[in-house]
Amino acid sequence: MNDSGFTEFSTLTVLLLLVAFYGGTYLLTLLIRKDKEDTSGFMVAGHHVGFGMGAASMTATWIWAASFYAAATSGYTYGVSGPIHYGLWGALMILFIYPFGRRFRKLAPNGHTLGELIHARHGASSQLILAGSNILGSVISLMVNFTAAGALVAVLSPLSFETGVIVAGVGVLAYTLTSGFRASVFTDFAQLVALMAVAVIIIPAVLFSAGGTEVMVDGLSLMTDQQASLFSMDAIMNQGAPFFVAVLAYAIGNQTISQRLFAVREKHIKSTFVTATIGYGAIVIGLGMIGLMALSVGMEPIDGNMNNLIPQMVSTYLSPFFVALFFILVIGSLSSTADSDLSALSTIMMADVYGKNIAKNNPNPKMMMLVGRITMIVATVAGLVFASFSLDILVMLVFVGALWGAIVFPVIVSCYWDRVTNAAFTWSVVVAMALFCVARFELLEMTGLTVLTFEALASVGGAVVIGMMVFGFFGRAAGIVAAAITLVAMLIFATGFLRDYMVLVASLTAYGASAVVCTVMTLTSNERFDFDLIKKRVGDYDQAAVEDDSAMIPEGAK
Repeated sequence: MNDSGFTEFSTLTVLLLLVAFYGGTYLLTLLIRKDKEDTSGFMVAGHHVGFGMGAASMTATWIWAASFYAAATSGYTYGVSGPIHYGLWGALMILFIYPFGRRFRKLAPNGHTLGELIHARHGASSQLILAGSNILGSVISLMVNFTAAGALVAVLSPLSFETGVIVAGVGVLAYTLTSGFRASVFTDFAQLVALMAVAVIIIPAVLFSAGGTEVMVDGLSLMTDQQASLFSMDAIMNQGAPFFVAVLAYAIGNQTISQRLFAVREKHIKSTFVTATIGYGAIVIGLGMIGLMALSVGMEPIDGNMNNLIPQMVSTYLSPFFVALFFILVIGSLSSTADSDLSALSTIMMADVYGKNIAKNNPNPKMMMLVGRITMIVATVAGLVFASFSLDILVMLVFVGALWGAIVFPVIVSCYWDRVTNAAFTWSVVVAMALFCVARFELLEMTGLTVLTFEALASVGGAVVIGMMVFGFFGRAAGIVAAAITLVAMLIFATGFLRDYMVLVASLTAYGASAVVCTVMTLTSNERFDFDLIKKRVGDYDQAAVEDDSAMIPEGAK
């Protein structure tokens, strides 16, 4: 034990654990390495990822470092319902995408990014808005995961925070650089097996070492009425509702999800994402229970840092062997997400930036591969540099979440409504982001007509969220009815009430404002778009290069 009460391994032990994990992962990628990697394989594994690999990859990607700490914090802060609000709505994020994902794949069966589809639908400005938000989000995610690795190494060993950050960054880059997305998917499967095995062992072990279910029941007396309630209004409004709103944005705006959507065989999309939903929810809710256990036994987080809760509980109640398993569990979870971020960033730069805007749909596959690998190296360096700073990660995540919230309606409606224009897409996002900033940071005094206006926009945003979800699963008529009912209910019950939860108001405003602006501008246009054009405009870059080379061969020599 060190002075803070944590189990502390020797420098040699931690280095051996890190080398064993990253060295083993790298050796796994050598099994699938090709002498000549093509762009389709590097970006989406040739669109041939099967059900098992796809579900495992989707689950492992979204169980990242924040899933551990945030789930435990939710359980510790909000009590009985905290882990459910974090894990359940996070799982819904995965489930939500598949009905729209089938539409995306139908429109662009040979696509690699959602940005390519939007480029084919609207042009460069709309596509670059989507690509820009993904780049920013993925770099921040890399920073968070590398930061978590550094903090874990610093807490459990004599090594410095910076050493942990560098080892994690170099380790992830080493195995992802070889085969890109195929390496990410392949290693995700192995990492998920480890995640599940360790989680199944550690969570019950902590519970029984702490005193079993009796301690949990007795701990109810230490909780407030809100913490002890399964239907806590405090948990719903401060954790559940904002997270529920956020999952819709993450499902549409994050390239790590859409990349797997384009990689999985089309017939397996539903089964893959439903299975990943169940797997994610079960594991993350279980991790959140460790925070609830800490609350039940009256444990105070060391230095007041909620991120210390899980390592503190594991160190307090389990042997060093289990702490070592926990160490591998966290390193595996953050690595599975970090390699997905690197693959997503490289794909965006290869397809959205180079393929569509620089090479103008006529890229050189070799140059494309070089762009992808350089992107991975640059992104890793950026993640390492940002992780070494004391940046306010929460503020940055709020901005990314708002940008993704602002693009949800324009992206989805552009794939179904042939009248949506590039101007409607672009201006709806710009206006939504501006109004989000006003609400989130209260740049205007939130009283009188001003706050009523934002509550009305937030009510529209709530209607958009519910309407879109129902539309995805049950069709347009059901979606419109659900949106109308939600709008009326919110205008009646939320007016005068939502202003006490400005974070939620701001997020819903992004949805509502983008929907209003996009709809109004679309209705003023008489343009019509032929959706069949998307399939023609989004293709396989390797095949295009082969056809171009074939075209240059004299007819008699073919």
